[in-house]
Amino acid sequence: MSTAPSPAGASLSAERRARELTGTVGGPEVDVLVVGLGATGAGAALDAAARGLSVVAVDAHDLAFGTSRWSSKLVHGGLRYLASAQLDVAHESAVERGVLMERTAPHLVSAQPFVLPLTPLVSRSQAALAWAGFRAGDALRLAARTSRATLPAPRRLSTVETRHLAPALRSERLRGGLLSWDGRLTDDARLVTAVARTAAARGARILTRVRALELTASGARVRDETTGEEGVIRARAVVNASGVWAGDLVDGIRIRPSRGTHLVLRSEDLGPLPAGLHVPIPGETNRFVLVLPQGDGRVYVGLTDEPVEGEVPDVPRAPETDIGFLLDVLGSVLDVPVRREDVVGAFAGLRPLLDTASPDRTGAGPRTADVSRRHAVLTSSEGVITVVGGKLTTYRRMAQDAVDAAVAARRLSAGPSPTAALPLVGAAAPAALARVRAPGRLVRRYGTEAPEVRALAAENPRLAERVLPDHPVTGAELLWALRHEGALDASDLLDRRTRIGLVPEDRAAAVEAVRDLVGEAAAPLS
Repeated sequence: MSTAPSPAGASLSAERRARELTGTVGGPEVDVLVVGLGATGAGAALDAAARGLSVVAVDAHDLAFGTSRWSSKLVHGGLRYLASAQLDVAHESAVERGVLMERTAPHLVSAQPFVLPLTPLVSRSQAALAWAGFRAGDALRLAARTSRATLPAPRRLSTVETRHLAPALRSERLRGGLLSWDGRLTDDARLVTAVARTAAARGARILTRVRALELTASGARVRDETTGEEGVIRARAVVNASGVWAGDLVDGIRIRPSRGTHLVLRSEDLGPLPAGLHVPIPGETNRFVLVLPQGDGRVYVGLTDEPVEGEVPDVPRAPETDIGFLLDVLGSVLDVPVRREDVVGAFAGLRPLLDTASPDRTGAGPRTADVSRRHAVLTSSEGVITVVGGKLTTYRRMAQDAVDAAVAARRLSAGPSPTAALPLVGAAAPAALARVRAPGRLVRRYGTEAPEVRALAAENPRLAERVLPDHPVTGAELLWALRHEGALDASDLLDRRTRIGLVPEDRAAAVEAVRDLVGEAAAPLS
């Protein structure tokens, strides 16, 4: 693996934002303007900058503010798409999973075991079908050239083994289980932050709190959301990567949002979970509720796939119907069901699915669960490139295709994308990561930068303390986010650089201490 970009060049801060914003709005024309700093937008900024193009990327809010922070934190190998005969999507997902796990982000993506318990609700024919699917998924791994050392083979489990990996399961009439493996992200928002910082290290200007008010083929009219000042950014090519809001900026783009809801539970409510769970949804042949242990005292349970009508909110809410559905499915396999009062948090994300389906005789389109996860790159009559659809796993390929389209449409001087072999900030081979002198939790979040995060506590012993007694995040991590990860306020810290805010009770307990730290960090700047 090649060397990751210099941390100095990758540092995002309030000072850098202010300096680059001043030089960008009303300034010289750049090669590429990217609108949206979720995974795909940050990926497009990195892709274009890595080809030697001058790049500005803006977002009305923060890095990973939208859909990219509301995922299952998984890097899927495409198994689900095999069942629906989307072979190209399945292969692409498996390839991109391997890229992340073995080349670009081994510090953020690791192998996650999953158990599918063979309960009385899973017939023998369903079990046989699931086992065939897991074997097919392993064939996808092989076709994608991902090593067996990275992702172990699926296998059948005895009842004793199943109970060992998931003690909370109901033992009555349990016939064992099926073990499979997939990629697991430490944190989806951390992936976006790493991509954006790697783009910055390549010269891209990453500007949060800058809203695009109007797009044309030659740039955008924008507003600095911190001051209200408006201006123009001129660009030779414009990429619209604003996800579920893409249709608000470009006419003719029809998005069919699909809501995916997750529950947040305390780990003690489910007991030890050495593996995640695939819980079959009754009446469905290829859909599961996932139980995802996070290693930070929390467990996520998700997810739904429900259409969303009307105006798209900035922050979606998880409705009680989704929460009840997930609890019911989870309760079908647990010895002691989880109660509504055990749900300490819930979050929902909106998938930006492209609406291309014709209505049926009732006037409705297909279920959003059945809408293809293929991504699309569209060029408007004005010449704006829009990229929509896809999955978090395939963000890099989506970004590559969008920049390819921009290069071709605007005849930019640039070679092919190098990002499949470009390590993100903090990345290193697993053997090198094992030698990093820092706690394992920090290495899984910061990779080779973990010792620098830890060293911040030497500046002030208080920074070594946890922000909350029952959550592992320390003050040093918050200061690092302010100095190097582009965080501007307490919400950035609580809701995206860390995930403290996923539990409202934890957020309320931490917010004053975090605001104090933000004020202290900003004091020398005032």
